[in-house]
Amino acid sequence: MTTPVISIAYHSGYGHTAVLAEAVRAGAVEAGAQAHLIKVDGITEEQWALLDGSDAIVFGSPTYMGTASGAFHAFAEATSQRWATQAWKDKLAAGFTNSGSKSGDKLHTLQFFQILAAQLGMHWINLGLLPGWNSSTASETDLNRLGVFLGAAAQTNVDEGPDAVHKADLATAEHLGRRVAETAKQFAAGRALAA
Repeated sequence: MTTPVISIAYHSGYGHTAVLAEAVRAGAVEAGAQAHLIKVDGITEEQWALLDGSDAIVFGSPTYMGTASGAFHAFAEATSQRWATQAWKDKLAAGFTNSGSKSGDKLHTLQFFQILAAQLGMHWINLGLLPGWNSSTASETDLNRLGVFLGAAAQTNVDEGPDAVHKADLATAEHLGRRVAETAKQFAAGRALAA
């Protein structure tokens, strides 16, 4: 079986989302994928080609004012060339985000990613975890401590740097990377059987 190629296309304004992107990459590599980090605010033609050749693309952005950052929106608009040719049709997609508030309307950012993926003809991979930290016996160190199903969500205090990203949120992002890699392997095996 070939090694799946996963690209993490992200923007990070203050470094918090970059830390999460690295966690997604680490989880994907741990699950046997080749994984690449691509900063969308400085994307090159070679990186566009890398995205075109990827089996899965994981979108990441901080949530600013209830949606993805302006830099990520610019990248999303630039994918219209891929939309026109259906270049990313049937690739896998997933997403992650961070904000300063526990909710912070992160769900809207993940929904934006999901709609972008749908417009590009991609298959969305959800987090696949039950919510954590929602009972008297639970802990804020639980995976998916914020109880989001659509993708990996993180909360970091606005007056703290990237080193303060919650360890449970990093572990949740790693889980997402592993899940995307494992799903990419399943899709590749299915395509091989169908061929």
